[in-house]
Amino acid sequence: MGEERNGMEEFLQRGSMAAQFARGAVKTGKAVSGAAKGAAVGGPYGAAAGALWEGRKKIGKVIAAMAALLLLPVLFLAMLPGLLYDGFLSRVSPSDPDTPVLNSSTAITENANNITFTINSILSEALEEMQAEMEADFASSGADCMEVVNPYAAGLVYNANLFASQYCAFRNDDYESVSIADMEDVLREGKGHLYSFRRREETRERTETDPETGEEEQISERWMVYTISYNGEQYFADQVFHLTEEQRALAEDYAENMSLFLGDGLLQNLAGWDGNSIPSLGDVSFTDGATEVVYFNQLDERYAAQPYGTDHIGGYGCGPTCMAMVVSSLTEAYVEPTEMAAWAYENGYWCKGSGSYHALIPGAAANWGLPVSGCTVSEPQRVLDALAEGKLVVAIMSEGHFTKGGHFIVLRGVKDGKIMVADPASYNRSGQLWELEIILKEASRRAGAGGPFWIIG
Repeated sequence: MGEERNGMEEFLQRGSMAAQFARGAVKTGKAVSGAAKGAAVGGPYGAAAGALWEGRKKIGKVIAAMAALLLLPVLFLAMLPGLLYDGFLSRVSPSDPDTPVLNSSTAITENANNITFTINSILSEALEEMQAEMEADFASSGADCMEVVNPYAAGLVYNANLFASQYCAFRNDDYESVSIADMEDVLREGKGHLYSFRRREETRERTETDPETGEEEQISERWMVYTISYNGEQYFADQVFHLTEEQRALAEDYAENMSLFLGDGLLQNLAGWDGNSIPSLGDVSFTDGATEVVYFNQLDERYAAQPYGTDHIGGYGCGPTCMAMVVSSLTEAYVEPTEMAAWAYENGYWCKGSGSYHALIPGAAANWGLPVSGCTVSEPQRVLDALAEGKLVVAIMSEGHFTKGGHFIVLRGVKDGKIMVADPASYNRSGQLWELEIILKEASRRAGAGGPFWIIG
């Protein structure tokens, strides 16, 4: 153990020196388009090779003098925040113990998901605490009524990559401390800076009718109107991280590269969902595939406004709705989206304001006794074979034809060489045939828990 530790420390020391050396030649945040192309075919080492090729004219003799085995990880580490590897002190991740963490897309994906979920949870906690502060302020004001103007009630738009990158820039000289757990501690300690509110007092008149005399009377009421403000990532950088200008620039470069490398979105919510529903579809089944599929729609008036944790199925329940379809189609049980959403919440698969952890899919399948196996985009024949055998495939999709962010759908069969789907947010899309190329291209590159495809049955 001591020998391994010393070897790792030596690697980190050499890597740190080389990274500082390389930074002068290729500034972090630059020469990244080649890195993105490399990552698509070769993982992080491929990304480093792409970056090396992209910046070959700038790097020159300085970089050429470095040993190749040292260069690739160092250049890549200089381009992305170490939080994606959950720190640098472990050579492998528990999620992928057979692959070095620096080149494990599985580990990076799991960590990217955890980073986003962690930040989202803290933002939600901070908003709830801010609302409690306003209620306490109102209770002590002696006013008659209160009104809250909350621009973020439908969901806060924030830059998780920038939060993570600011944290890494903050810990830049203390790499041993870098971890998702440490980031969570730091952010939670400073979450009081995330939101603020302003209060104004108004006098409002209302008309009250005497039930006995029928006379109208004007009643004056004191109202306290509270407006919530999100202070933003830059404010947080000032108040919690106290970043220098150099650290700010480093964080912005990290965030740009992180966004480019990770690519697609994560949160599973229907963009712009305003609480509306569609008339009940009644009992619907698709019988044109090898397996008859019970269809549910998360926007159905029977389900849309029903809770998924503290969210609603209509906005965030694509995961439970998909698994309700799968379980109802492949087992003797008939499980509606409301029941599946309750089960997912009770068993820890719901993430506030984000939808479902990807582990919901294999977790729910196992709970209802269904065989399940993960499948990647590089295994299209497995998907086709599974559908031909009457199995169902749950897919997590990124931005494209099915979603602007993240969205679970069910692949339910093959017809005329094209894919039939059951989209929990669109009955119309569920009746169309889809090119396999579209499904593969738009499947999430950030899927955890064995995805982006889960073969079930």
